[in-house]
Amino acid sequence: MKKKLFLLLTIAIASCNSQSKDLAQHQTTAQATGASKINGITLVATRDSIDHKAITPIKNYNANYAAIIPYAWMHSLDQPQINYEEKRGWWGEKPKGVAVTIQLMKDQGIDVLLKPQIWIGRGDYTGHIKLKTEEAWKTLEDSYTAYIMRFVHIAANEKIGMFCIGTELDSFVKERPAYWQQLIKNIREIYTGKLTYAGNWDSYKHVSFWNELDFIGVDAYFPLSEEKTPDATTVTKNWQKWKNEMKGISEKFDKKILFSEYGYISADFAGKEPWKNAQEEHEVNEEAQHILFQQLYENMWQEDWMAGGFIWKHHAENSKWHGYEKRFTPQNKKAQKTITEAYRKAS
Repeated sequence: MKKKLFLLLTIAIASCNSQSKDLAQHQTTAQATGASKINGITLVATRDSIDHKAITPIKNYNANYAAIIPYAWMHSLDQPQINYEEKRGWWGEKPKGVAVTIQLMKDQGIDVLLKPQIWIGRGDYTGHIKLKTEEAWKTLEDSYTAYIMRFVHIAANEKIGMFCIGTELDSFVKERPAYWQQLIKNIREIYTGKLTYAGNWDSYKHVSFWNELDFIGVDAYFPLSEEKTPDATTVTKNWQKWKNEMKGISEKFDKKILFSEYGYISADFAGKEPWKNAQEEHEVNEEAQHILFQQLYENMWQEDWMAGGFIWKHHAENSKWHGYEKRFTPQNKKAQKTITEAYRKAS
């Protein structure tokens, strides 16, 4: 009799554990597919190793996702070699640092978008890559594949929720569509999570492979106001054009829109050209940043075709905050409370 009861108890415990795992898997899947909003923060890669204390502030935003960006470099727009070396660079951009950061996120219930990204020269726009020969394009493709697939394997091993295959590579995407189709197939053979691409706000409409991905990624630096401090009514009015455009693209491909990046500087004229850093003559203006975030949530976060997005950006090291008073980060600014409350409601 005791043996029978012990056997029944063992079966019941195993069943409970299985149901718990199934529930956790369901919750993660629901989050990744957009059943609930992706409330994301982009973490700036750290120079040195970090621990859980660096992740807690991201959790305090009520974030459920974080983007991790390991950069590679091109010397210039016409030199096609992608350079990535494990022995150089910052801890947070090396494979070990990326894997540790992912685990630290998971420990606090935050899923990850892994978003390898290219930096060119002194900050030239990656969308302007224009190569003259087939040999040059092939060099770019081969070196980009090696770079991306290195992190695809990390994404697969760590079982993260989402991977971004590229960021603002307008001319590369336009000129080499067959390459991108094959790259996506190669990634799918290894990684089973969700895929996106980060198209710029003025070029995402022209990406040819949205059907092959799970989200339509948009770096959402849409111009919204030419005022020093944006008026909420003006911002709402100007959002309507962009909302109609994105809704149409979402319906065309039957995919949700994901803001792969979004954010505003905390300075005058923050809504005029939101992709730019503050100019020297611009004054600090936390109210402008606050209004733009607030209106973004009021106009976008309730749309059922909107998956959510990733704020640009959060620093885990105080040493990286030089000039942060005007920069994109909302840390210790009025907008931080705006974001935290919006993410709380969306959760």
